[in-house]
Amino acid sequence: MELSGAEITIQALIDEGVEYVFGYPGGAVLHIYDALSKREDQIKHILVRHEQAATHAADGYARATGRVGVCLVTSGPGATNAVTGIATAYMDSIPMVVLTGQVPTPVIGSDAFQEVDTVGITRPCVKHNFLVKDVKDLAVTIRKAFHIASSGRPGPVVVDIPKDVTDPNIRIPYAYPREVSMRSYSPAQRGHQGQIRKAVEKMLAARRPVIYTGGGVVLGEASASLVDLVRSLGFPITSTLMGLGAYPMSDRQFLGMLGMHGTYEANMAMHETDCLVAIGARFDDRVTGKIEHFCPHAEIIHVDVDPASISKTVRVDVPIVGPVQSVLQDMLSILKELGGKPDQTALDAWWRQIDEWRGMDCLRYDRGSGLIKPQFAVETLHKVTNGELYLTSDVGQHQMFAAQFYPFDKPRRWINSGGLGTMGFGLPAAMGVQLAFPDAQVACISGEASILMCIQEMATCKQYDLPIKVILLNNGYMGMVRQWQEFFYDSRYAHSYVDALPDFVALSNSFGHVGMRVEKPDELEGAMQEAFALKDRFVFLDVIVDPTENVYPMVAAGKGHHEMQLPPTMSDRELA
Repeated sequence: MELSGAEITIQALIDEGVEYVFGYPGGAVLHIYDALSKREDQIKHILVRHEQAATHAADGYARATGRVGVCLVTSGPGATNAVTGIATAYMDSIPMVVLTGQVPTPVIGSDAFQEVDTVGITRPCVKHNFLVKDVKDLAVTIRKAFHIASSGRPGPVVVDIPKDVTDPNIRIPYAYPREVSMRSYSPAQRGHQGQIRKAVEKMLAARRPVIYTGGGVVLGEASASLVDLVRSLGFPITSTLMGLGAYPMSDRQFLGMLGMHGTYEANMAMHETDCLVAIGARFDDRVTGKIEHFCPHAEIIHVDVDPASISKTVRVDVPIVGPVQSVLQDMLSILKELGGKPDQTALDAWWRQIDEWRGMDCLRYDRGSGLIKPQFAVETLHKVTNGELYLTSDVGQHQMFAAQFYPFDKPRRWINSGGLGTMGFGLPAAMGVQLAFPDAQVACISGEASILMCIQEMATCKQYDLPIKVILLNNGYMGMVRQWQEFFYDSRYAHSYVDALPDFVALSNSFGHVGMRVEKPDELEGAMQEAFALKDRFVFLDVIVDPTENVYPMVAAGKGHHEMQLPPTMSDRELA
């Protein structure tokens, strides 16, 4: 069949099995939108209210499903508005294809109306990008984009399409390539067997082992294999913010999240371990603390599909480049072949030490103040939803409280911006999740500063009848900024207090949603039950929380894991 460039674009998405395109129209993509309008029985378009939200919604869809998220925006400000969401996906290795309109090829470089150098602007924050100058290259370019976005270490790929390439009057034969070959791109398919065997031998010889996992386990669909490995070895396991849920957080072997706001037991175990097994993690600065103090006694094994991540910030002793799922399966096979077991006496002693640290109860908080504590709000959310929730978040204290107090026992249930730390991510990401799983419970936990970043998406939720629940932990501050100002700037709260907040209940009602406000702890559970009972309605729950509450533990910049700032509720004797 012969198709125009615009029709090729839509047909290629259909051939890729794309379910939703999140986007916002404009002049440079009108040919594509016209072609899309004729195919909406096969592919659905979700009209957001801002291009940043399109990228976050596609991102949320991708994180929850494991499939490539897709968005479509116009040239100029459409593309620049999408950059924040592209960078968010890039930092967290999320598979996404972003189709951007561009001015016609004859006027590229002439400062034409709504022209920007999209390829140049996005180059630092994409896995790859393309500028398509010939309609004959369009189908194969889109196929390459999906292949690159979803293979190896995933990431966003931008395809910039000039308007004349989509001209409906220019038609060519269409054939969509199923396979693509790129000489310069060949991700590892399996880890080095000798290195994997060496790693297993070191793990069996360890006396104080720790397994440390990251988002790569989730992205690599390796949760089940990870659980098998951890339980067969009996080792303690900790996780980054992005890896939560890959191993059941309610399991005794899980020590909690590690890093800047990690648990005492996880951070102390990391500091004292003699064998660190890092799987699908990139040694982010929020995890390592001061590099010179990081795991000073440990031999380090690092498994990652991206060779560029190996020894990038922390020198490792046993590097293994390969897909996490494949490497874990090989580890399990070698363990079975060797028939060996860790030194049980040493491991028992290690667990006794860990249990002593765990007994510190580093996440305790004051429950008798009469105010709603944000920790209590998250615990109540877990109780009301029975842990069966897709939870998105924005960035700040509420994000950390959610990570600490909502134990995720399944992967792809915790959807948050880790690497870039993007305020405004939570609500549009929840839209993507809810569309992917229309019958699931989906909630966005946010703060009053973050939610205002993309508040306009409440209109999108109304248009598409998305029954998301927003749990707003409203403390009147940019909470994490206020906390840092309290700790490090002598409580000078420079511009971190939000002075002119809307009435969120009235605002929600004005969008056609249900708004609720809770100010007392004894009213919270009932309000949440009422909100989640409204299965077909978007509900905005404005929860007024203690404005002075801080996130503990905290590892300050320049400190090691063993130098945590612990809750003031802990006695001097406990801290000694």
